[in-house]
Amino acid sequence: MKNVGPILRLAEMADINSIVDVQVCEVGLRDGLQNVTEYFPCDQKIAWIQAEAAAGVRSIEVTSLVPAKLVPQFVDAQQVVEAALRIPGLEVLALVPNLKGAQRGVDLGVHTLNFVMSVSRTHNLKNVRREREESVEEFSRIAGLLKTLPQDRRPRLLGGLSTALGCSYEGQIEIVDVCRYAVALAEAGADELMIADTVGYAGPRQVREVFKAVAAEVGSLPLAAHFHDTRGLGLANVTAALECGVRRFDASLAGLGGCQFAPGATGNIVFDDLCFLLDSMGYRTGVNLDQLLEVRDIVSRNLPNAAFYGGLARAGLPRHYRCVDERLI
Repeated sequence: MKNVGPILRLAEMADINSIVDVQVCEVGLRDGLQNVTEYFPCDQKIAWIQAEAAAGVRSIEVTSLVPAKLVPQFVDAQQVVEAALRIPGLEVLALVPNLKGAQRGVDLGVHTLNFVMSVSRTHNLKNVRREREESVEEFSRIAGLLKTLPQDRRPRLLGGLSTALGCSYEGQIEIVDVCRYAVALAEAGADELMIADTVGYAGPRQVREVFKAVAAEVGSLPLAAHFHDTRGLGLANVTAALECGVRRFDASLAGLGGCQFAPGATGNIVFDDLCFLLDSMGYRTGVNLDQLLEVRDIVSRNLPNAAFYGGLARAGLPRHYRCVDERLI
């Protein structure tokens, strides 16, 4: 299956990254919807993607390339990816659970493949039914596949370390374990590592300790962050990661999502609040905050029973607030 839209090449992605200070990635269409039993219509997913791109969002994880029989929500993965790829300047990401999913992502022309394993052994067994070493081996096979491709058809490979900051089953995760698997994925061929607080366990001090330790082990390899707001510390953890040099963050519109293995947990940090936080700190994200808030209407119409979060959506921008691009003029 050939990609029907224009492929955003790595060089073009570098150009886009050069005009923002922090890259924000919307994961609501994957992480936010993966546990939603009510089907979110394909045309409305595409409308969501198009509206966020129009608001200046440059990276969106649009789907998960898992068998539809396992997660019916993603039965439309091909149509969603193909539509997203037609949007100029948008980095299209997809989660891939294994080599077969990665091959499908390559065939579709996805720009970035997101492979996730858990640092917690218990969580990895429950989530992907593999030992951690088996996950590393599968990641290595994916990296090997990508190395056989011409450079202009080779997607970026993101190595995600889930439960790196805590686990609902095992509690606190040893930093030495996080570093061990970070190094394993780096050596296997990761282009970037995503350190995830999957169940909202961590606070800012722990974030600093883990990110500094991992950075010391993997050198110049870029690190990204994925936080949940289970205990209200999500944005505080963002500021801690910023102090460690992290310049790419996941979040979901209205805070949708959450880990099925974290009872009582709320979802991801709120994408709109993340963009406001970064803007208020003087970081350029390229996102128009007013336009972004309007996108929530698309989601709320299609998920009338879902819980929606967000301080910015509730209170609006402060009176006479000037966004960072206006302040820089």
